[in-house]
Amino acid sequence: MPGKRSTRDFKYDYQGLDVASIKHSLANQIIYNVGKDSYGATDRDWYHALAYAVRDRLIERWMETMRSYYRSDAKRIYYFSLEFLIGRTLSNSILNLGFYDEARQALEELGVDFDTVRDLEFDAALGNGGLGRLAACLLDSMATLRIPGYGYGIRYEYGMFRQAIEQGQQVEHPDNWLRYGNVWELPRPELLYPVKFYGRVLEYRDEQGQSRHQWIDTDEVMAMAYDTPIPGFDVETVNNMRLWSAKASRDFDLEYFNRGDYIKAVEDKTSSENLSKVLYPSDTTMIGRTLRLKQQYFFVSASLQDIMVRFQKDHDDCSLLPEKVAIQLNDTHPAIAIAELMRLLLDNKGVAWERAWEITRGVFAYTNHTLLPEALETWPVSLFERMLPRHLQIIYEINHRFLQEVNHRYPGDGDRLRRMSLIDEEGERRVRMAHLAIVGSHRVNGVAFLHTELLKHSMFADFHQMYPDRFVNITNGITPRRWLNQANPRLAALASEQIGEGWVTDLMQLERLLPLTEDEGFRERFMQVKHANKVALCRYVEERLQLTLDPNSLLDVQVKRIHEYKRQLLNVLHTITLYNRIRQQPDLAVVPRTVVFAGKSAPGYAMAKLIIRLINDVADIVNHDPAVRDLLKVVFIPNYDVSTAAIIMPAADLSEQISTAGTEASGTGNMKLALNGALTIGTLDGANIEIRDRVGEENMFIFGLTVEEVNARRAQGYFPWDYYHANPELKAVLDMIRSGYFSPNDLDRYKPLFNALTDGGDRYMLLADYASYVAAQGRVEELFRDRHEWARRAIRNVAQMGFFSSDRTVRNYAEQIWNVQPLQRG
Repeated sequence: MPGKRSTRDFKYDYQGLDVASIKHSLANQIIYNVGKDSYGATDRDWYHALAYAVRDRLIERWMETMRSYYRSDAKRIYYFSLEFLIGRTLSNSILNLGFYDEARQALEELGVDFDTVRDLEFDAALGNGGLGRLAACLLDSMATLRIPGYGYGIRYEYGMFRQAIEQGQQVEHPDNWLRYGNVWELPRPELLYPVKFYGRVLEYRDEQGQSRHQWIDTDEVMAMAYDTPIPGFDVETVNNMRLWSAKASRDFDLEYFNRGDYIKAVEDKTSSENLSKVLYPSDTTMIGRTLRLKQQYFFVSASLQDIMVRFQKDHDDCSLLPEKVAIQLNDTHPAIAIAELMRLLLDNKGVAWERAWEITRGVFAYTNHTLLPEALETWPVSLFERMLPRHLQIIYEINHRFLQEVNHRYPGDGDRLRRMSLIDEEGERRVRMAHLAIVGSHRVNGVAFLHTELLKHSMFADFHQMYPDRFVNITNGITPRRWLNQANPRLAALASEQIGEGWVTDLMQLERLLPLTEDEGFRERFMQVKHANKVALCRYVEERLQLTLDPNSLLDVQVKRIHEYKRQLLNVLHTITLYNRIRQQPDLAVVPRTVVFAGKSAPGYAMAKLIIRLINDVADIVNHDPAVRDLLKVVFIPNYDVSTAAIIMPAADLSEQISTAGTEASGTGNMKLALNGALTIGTLDGANIEIRDRVGEENMFIFGLTVEEVNARRAQGYFPWDYYHANPELKAVLDMIRSGYFSPNDLDRYKPLFNALTDGGDRYMLLADYASYVAAQGRVEELFRDRHEWARRAIRNVAQMGFFSSDRTVRNYAEQIWNVQPLQRG
């Protein structure tokens, strides 16, 4: 097992990584922390005992890591993110510490099944999709590379939601992931910071006659810290993720209680603590939008107060902040931090505006994650005015000074001023958070080469013209510790047997597998690994969904957040096309195929939820039609999370990365699936382009319009009805959807989807790409018939994934943005 290390001498016996020491720890933990003996202990009790034993081994390393940062006065990196999709911690920590096999043996010698105990852990419900998973990967890489990195976010009590499929529809249930507690977090009740809302701003003159501002008559919520250790792989470094939980400034109002108003007595507590209950409350109501903005300010305010306390332990001069502090904004959600740091410097520290602005821009950098204009966060000025009045004043002043600068550079260009303003004046006045993030940061990065080019020359072209050196590209990456070493132990072991274990921390070493593409014996073993992973997924689906799948079929996988631009609907159109061909041509030689979908829709996103329902309705018809003869199966796996991904991705043969060109910023699922030996069918979008450049176009299935072609088609006029009438197969498929073939009890159910693709203009050009996509799927079938050629190309994909390690991503951030070096322990 990669990550296994020989037993070392540790200062204390309880830190030992040998089987005997672990058994001794488990015996102590089950008694003194769990409060059971081995006779009465349940599997969950043993999980807690093992987790506590692992945590003990993390904590001393963690404390020494933090002490070393103070001793060396290291520059610290703070990663601000509303999401940290860290998944399960137990296996990851054991692998990173290097005693996976010993832990398994210790439990088994105590008569406890390791796999059963391991699988009892809940996924931490701290994120939804790629944004949160990227954040988790970067924390892993910072620790592994010995970079002083901290994650800051919110400790959501219920996360986003637990997805159930009921009568084909997504139904959201609370994700009570903290039901049995969280062994990995350490509450810090002594670490409480006040976070203010509402109130008014008092302007006055100080003793030097300078204008000053005081934010008064505010409502107050307390932010309490919860710390989680983040271990690096095979190093002593353990970094910290600090999440904030909202607490009332007072739990109980005795005056109301004594008057018999028991609800009012706890109303403040309930209202305050709602702040950290749920990830991404629905923004379809004003209450939901207000709560979202409150969440964002809540966590950045607490985090900045915490950072300033840490900084001031050793430094009195705020001018040193950019030398000692780097804050990376993971998308626009934390962008209000720019105004908050300005407020702290101006109002609390008395720093002059020009100096405060120089410091602020030196501290912050901004990662953009979207090319969709509607996804760029904006907030009504009226909401800001009520909730954060001092911050709105600061934003106005930033905007005033910035627009003066723009006007000096481009005199008389009123349209440019309007486009670049931090305030959108059209209709309801709104604060443009992406503009604030760009103006208030010293670096702005995209997350794939194409994405960054589109930011520079399209979405933020005005800003790039003004600040050409501010924009850089840093392509996303994934941690090989989680996505190969942990998720796919069979393939990890096969790779390590051939080239050693160095790939775990240097993924470029996988290139040494390239010569083995011509080794028939290795290809056979590679295919055996893939088949075993497919059998495991089939078993999982049968146990969970009572659906029998064929592990010998082509496993065609699209697992990601459900959104129209990601075009799960295009995949459905192809699936129905295959269904029609099988029914109409019984003698047609078809490669058996299993189409796997998974992903959540935002609760208020009606069209995405309708697509989920269509997938399930199509599955119901296809899977029960005897004419199909098991040549085609469709399955939607509910409640997609990190642990489910770790079952699906090692089994996948085909990776669906089919977004409309120019809409996906990067994607990381494409990297994870390729690293696990899946071939990609995809458009030239996001990181697909860079994957193509490394694995070779002949080892992927590229289809569809390019960005340039998409733009040209729109410019000359795009008419989806033309494609409908010109392609009989496409017309047949769309007519089946429109007519209620897949919804016989509700014939009009899917007319909104049909209308969106025709009269609605087909915004994401599914119909324009349909024929090319179907043709590419034909090439997939042809290649899959040749097992060894498929394996040759799959191995090449694995071997060429080294560039997409998050270790490389973090090194790029460190060199191009943060200006930090790995810390040498000593």
